[in-house]
Amino acid sequence: MPTWTALITLSDKPKAEALGAALEEIDPTPTGVGVFEVEDGSGLWEVGAYFIEAPDEVALAILAAAFGAKDFAVSELPETDWVAEVRRELHPVEAGRFFVYGSHDADKVPAESVPLLIEAAMAFGTGHHGTTKGCLEAVDKLFTDRNLPQSVADIGCGTAVLAIAAAKVLNRSVMASDIDPQAVETAVANARANGVEALVDCVEAAGFEHPDLGQKAPYDLVFANILKGPLVDLAPSMAAHTAADGHVILSGILNPQADEVVAAYDGAGFDLKARDEIGEWTTLTLQRRK
Repeated sequence: MPTWTALITLSDKPKAEALGAALEEIDPTPTGVGVFEVEDGSGLWEVGAYFIEAPDEVALAILAAAFGAKDFAVSELPETDWVAEVRRELHPVEAGRFFVYGSHDADKVPAESVPLLIEAAMAFGTGHHGTTKGCLEAVDKLFTDRNLPQSVADIGCGTAVLAIAAAKVLNRSVMASDIDPQAVETAVANARANGVEALVDCVEAAGFEHPDLGQKAPYDLVFANILKGPLVDLAPSMAAHTAADGHVILSGILNPQADEVVAAYDGAGFDLKARDEIGEWTTLTLQRRK
């Protein structure tokens, strides 16, 4: 079955979000609508809609004009088995002690590794993206016999690969949250597939805004692999929920954005302990001052 995409960019976040909401009301109705900050430091926001029947390009043009934007770029996508395509392209990833793989590569798991089963259908957060791999490598360096956190939270968990990694190494409960209910369902399924469903507690929340997250604070370690803007906004709340001497591992940060994130967390009471780059992405490890 062919599908169509309609994409547009705006420089104003509220307008982008309003346009995304308006897209959900047109006919034919899109099967999905997304509003994302473009990860190139431009400050632009991309609005995308996906259709299983040809969209009404006149209606799209009217919407674009109403929000002062250029016309949508509409494309028809060929029929593709995307899971099979991703499986052909994605190979297992080693990040320190961790080995991230799909079930089709189960025979390749090294005996001495900590295996993390994340299926290829869940492409972002499988470990192949530089942000996730960077976080796993930072965890591997941080977890030593003398430095094993008692309490861990994964904020904006996505596939929950980081929460699952911590649960497997520590063999203790880990909190995982995401603002997207579908991501929470994915996190629950992945925890089950990795045999740690009893240890990974997944909740739907923006940041720390869930009573279970507040009740279990302060945390010795917090992951937040999201984007620069939300990370900066989260700094005061991160400080309020992280224990003195506790660590945070942050990613989703383009290399030129790292200084701004470091400055925000320095102002919130954190010291930079490590700064690692993989390709265009930076991962930061910080420690909360006493």
